[in-house]
Amino acid sequence: MTHVIGVDLGGTKTAAGVVARSGEVLMSETIPTLNRAGGEAILDATAALITGLVERAADAGMSVSGVGIGSAGVIDAVAGTVVSATDAIRGWAGTSLVAGLSARLSLAAPSVQTVRAVNDVHAHALGEAWLGAAAGSSSSLMVAFGTGVGGSFVLDGSPVLGHRFVGGHVGHFASPLAVSDGVPLPCVCGSVGHVEAIASGPALYEAFLRFGGSALEASDTRGVFALASAAETPDGGAAAGSADGRAAALCAIDVGAAAAGQAVGGLINILDPETVVISGGLADAGELWWKPMEFALRQELLAPLASVPVVRARLGNTAAIVGAAKLALK
Repeated sequence: MTHVIGVDLGGTKTAAGVVARSGEVLMSETIPTLNRAGGEAILDATAALITGLVERAADAGMSVSGVGIGSAGVIDAVAGTVVSATDAIRGWAGTSLVAGLSARLSLAAPSVQTVRAVNDVHAHALGEAWLGAAAGSSSSLMVAFGTGVGGSFVLDGSPVLGHRFVGGHVGHFASPLAVSDGVPLPCVCGSVGHVEAIASGPALYEAFLRFGGSALEASDTRGVFALASAAETPDGGAAAGSADGRAAALCAIDVGAAAAGQAVGGLINILDPETVVISGGLADAGELWWKPMEFALRQELLAPLASVPVVRARLGNTAAIVGAAKLALK
C-alpha cells in the first residue's frame, strides 16, 4: 500500500508523519524549525527529518512515494516556492521549497517521487475537511485564531488558493472593533484596523492592558484567561488578581471574541460554506471566548444562513500533517 509523508513546517517547529491512504498517521517526529538559519538550512533539516521517517517506514515494511508540505508563508503551490514570509522565519521568502527538497530527497530517499507544497493554514483546513470537523462537507470555511488569524475555504476537496496564492489571509481585512480611542490599531502586516489587530491572541493581551489590566497580574494571553476564569467563580476569584484586572480580562476577551465572530460571520455571508470550522488556541480556550464569538457571528448572518454549523476543529496538531499528506495522495 502506498504511504506518504505529511509535513507541517511552522515558525517554531516542524512536524512530519507517515500517513496511510486512509489518513491515519502511523508514525511521526518533530524538530525545531531553524528559523534564524535561512532557507537552505531549513531545507537540509526538513530533508533529514523526512529521510528518517522514510527509513523508519521501510523498517516497518512500508514504502513512501510522496511528500506533502504545509509551510508557513505565502506558498506558490504551482512553482513550489515561498513567495513571501514574515520575520518568524528569517530568509524563508524566495526559497525554492519543492525543488530544494526534491533535489535533497532524490539522493537520500529515492522512493519519493512527488513533493507538493501549500500554505500551512490551507493544509490544516484540508485535513479538517478530509477527516476532521468538516468531513463529508462539499465546502468548508476554516478560520484559526491564535498567534495570528488565518483561514482557508475548501471547495470540493481543494483549498481556494487565489490567483497570487494569498487566499486565506482572513486576518487582514477591516474590523470596526480594531480601534482604540477612535484610532485604528496597528496590524503586524503594516496596515491598521485589521481583524488580526484585535482578534488574535497577542491582540487580546494588548487589549487587556489598554483596558486597565496589569502585566503583574497577567503576563500573557493565557494569564488573561486565568484572570477572567477567576472572575467567573462564585467567590469572585479573590485570590487571583484585582477586581479591575479581572474586569479588564473579561472585557478584552469579549471584544476579541466579538471581533472574531463578526469577521467570520461576514465571511460566511460571502462564501456560504456548508460547514464552518473554528481552530487555534483561542478556540480551545473554552466557553469564555466561544460563546461571545458565536453570538457575534450569528448576529451577522443573513437569514438563509442562520443554521450554518459552526464547530471546533477536531484533529488538533495532526490536522496540517494530514492535510499536507492529502496533497501528496492526490
